[in-house]
Amino acid sequence: MYDANIEDIKSSDINIQPGDLIKIFSVVQDRKIVRLVGAVQREGEYGVHTGVTVKELISMAGGLQYFAYTDEAEITRIIVTQQGPETTKILINLKKALEDDPQNNIMLQENDYLIVKSVPEWELYRTVTVEGEVKFPGIYTIKKGETLSSLIKRAGGFTDQSYLKGTVFTRESVRELQQKQIEESLDRLEQQMISQSARTIETALTAAEAEQQRSVSEQRRALLNKLRASQAKGRLSIKLDDIGRFEGSSYDIVLEDEDKLIVPEKPQQIQVIGSVYNQTAFVYDTGGTVSFYVAKAGGMTRDADKDEMYILKVDGTAISKRASGGFLSSWGVLDPGDTIVIPEKIEKIAWLREIKDITQILYQLAVTAGVLIVTF
Repeated sequence: MYDANIEDIKSSDINIQPGDLIKIFSVVQDRKIVRLVGAVQREGEYGVHTGVTVKELISMAGGLQYFAYTDEAEITRIIVTQQGPETTKILINLKKALEDDPQNNIMLQENDYLIVKSVPEWELYRTVTVEGEVKFPGIYTIKKGETLSSLIKRAGGFTDQSYLKGTVFTRESVRELQQKQIEESLDRLEQQMISQSARTIETALTAAEAEQQRSVSEQRRALLNKLRASQAKGRLSIKLDDIGRFEGSSYDIVLEDEDKLIVPEKPQQIQVIGSVYNQTAFVYDTGGTVSFYVAKAGGMTRDADKDEMYILKVDGTAISKRASGGFLSSWGVLDPGDTIVIPEKIEKIAWLREIKDITQILYQLAVTAGVLIVTF
């Protein structure tokens, strides 16, 4: 056996013979790094085999971003002790560090974490979108604290064709919340369906019954997939009015980035969907009631669930028959663009009878996603 450095082997007169085994060992990596994040050109991990200063690390990262906060930067340092790791925070003046001030341009140690902050409340710009019946629709930049009334004024106000009741206002943070609520409801529904399927398959007496239950399970999965395909719109119900009355009202909210306002023209229809003989839209009649439009749709079918009727209002709200005390006459006046929804009875599908909250989930989807889910 012969051990030597590879450079020594190159310069030696050792003869290699058949059957010899040559083994070259890999170099043991001593990976010492520091981490840099924040307002720099290139965030990431940097090697510090020979040690680097704050100024040298910033230079390795390509320098600061123009919005970097130079009065202060923060270093998190981990020190290994016999009792466990100890974390300390070191604050430095970044501007002085870049000027080679020795009290601030300190030598970094392995696993140091340097954070370069942005100037307070830094945000390049926020944008909102205005569409429909305003004089100057488009994308607008907004400043912090700007309200909806200010945006409407900048867009030139409403046109003569605007239908303020039908205004659609959407917000990304609301959409995320609605989507989370929908997914949580569907997760609970899925657990109920799985539990119910397991019980029914276990109690099946024959192979035919077991096969029937498997078919039911497939139907349940298909329903879940259909429900999960619905996405929340993030609609926030806003009641617009003449700008003089609207400004300063409770609906004159502070705008957020990616908000969107759509002011439509006045619609000319009332829509009737669900368990009626003719699902369609009808020309709006100022004296038309819920019963009037249901009758125009041919009336309710045998499978209609009258107790679960509701109206999706054009302003994004909903009114159910239960909430109105069960009397159609107490639902108020219909507005152009309203949708009358008459669900089918869940009880007609045997495998849905024992699933709790299915009606509430379908109703929630209709309101938050703005869709009618046909379950069968």
